[in-house]
Amino acid sequence: MEKNLSFGWVTEENMALLTDLYELTMAQSYLRGERNEMATFDLFVRHLPLNRSFLVSAGLKQILLFLERMSFTDDTIHYLKKLNMFSNDFLDYLRKFKFTGTVYAIPEGEIYFPNEPTVVVTAPRIEAQIVETFLLNTFNFESLIASKAARVVIAAEGRAVVDFSPRRDHGADAAMKAARASYIAGCAGTSNVLAGKEFGIPVYGTMAHSYVMSFKTEIESFREFVKDFPDNSVLLIDTYDVIEGSKNAILVGKEMEKEGKKLKGVRIDSGDLAELSQKVRRMLDDAGLDYAMIMASGDLNEYRIKELIRRGLKADVFGVGTEMGTSKDAPALGGIYKLVEDNFGPRMKFSEDKVTLPGKKSLFRILRTDGKFEKDLITLHGEKPDSKDAYPLLVKAMENGKIISDLLPLSNIRERFRESLERLPDELKEIDEVHEYRVEISPLLKSLMREIRSKMT
Repeated sequence: MEKNLSFGWVTEENMALLTDLYELTMAQSYLRGERNEMATFDLFVRHLPLNRSFLVSAGLKQILLFLERMSFTDDTIHYLKKLNMFSNDFLDYLRKFKFTGTVYAIPEGEIYFPNEPTVVVTAPRIEAQIVETFLLNTFNFESLIASKAARVVIAAEGRAVVDFSPRRDHGADAAMKAARASYIAGCAGTSNVLAGKEFGIPVYGTMAHSYVMSFKTEIESFREFVKDFPDNSVLLIDTYDVIEGSKNAILVGKEMEKEGKKLKGVRIDSGDLAELSQKVRRMLDDAGLDYAMIMASGDLNEYRIKELIRRGLKADVFGVGTEMGTSKDAPALGGIYKLVEDNFGPRMKFSEDKVTLPGKKSLFRILRTDGKFEKDLITLHGEKPDSKDAYPLLVKAMENGKIISDLLPLSNIRERFRESLERLPDELKEIDEVHEYRVEISPLLKSLMREIRSKMT
């Protein structure tokens, strides 16, 4: 699974060019000025997006595969040469380019918070600089969607959620990443068949209104569909009228019973989903089809799902598309990638509202006596917290340019998220209110910040 990093015009052969031009111009200047010393960069999120109390790590696997495989091919070098911007010495350097650095990261599926280092890259300065764009592009998007999907899963209160987003996602690559990230965050599967093939995610699908309208009558469309897919017999009942559609679905379900088969369920895609689902549930149960499930879809998000459940919605599965696949209420994650240490020592940015934490760091999570998260602690690298209930969140994933951590299957990453979510304090799971989690900076790190500031001012 996950053999390919991407597809279409972005391939493994040219993916090294998925970088901002200024990464390459800086790299050439570093090379000419012999400024290729070891440097450490932190990838972190400065602020939570709208209405979020936590974030979910996702995208690390693609990042590690990219770092291990990236190279500048003859074709990419030829293109760069045509730009008439780069020296022959720099192009020769790129021909031999290989990432040789070390990477520490928060594992995928783990919950994290603002200002915590999520991916830490230590490498020769040019190597660490050139990879910035890809790292941010991948981590920002997958983490954004995983965090949104987690909220939808929480709102569903144990009911299954399926990713219905590919037709509304921002491009083919986004549709693949949205399916992967949402599955990590607890979704049951996706409608995206390619994501099912590439990632091993369960695929789900019913029928469209156009299918129902392609027959003379609604019941004829139902009968024809269950002939072909008796084991996937979820019938869309709102093309014309939900109640009449339910009656037709029940008739077909009874016909299936005579053949020793069972109607899998019905889907409602419009109208007052709470009220309609209650009526449909009663009709199915009264007809002896209590085993048939109800799927609800149609512009759903965590807020609407929560309200529908409050109103007594009788649905077993939610199909969630646009709102989840685009994180519509907060469509961007402001992850950044900043220099924190080089040959001059720990480095720190002082810009107003954009202060960075200097030096190589470690990150620990401390648990309460009930096993829930109490707080996180950012320390200097090698510094140990006092608490015996603390465990490290940053794990070494790559050394000397080689992946050394296990690239776990999505099922394992998904289980890590489930365990992390169980330990998340209940107030941080609230959908309508934002609560701040405690992330502390160790006294030694605070002392270093004061020392650097005093030298620079």
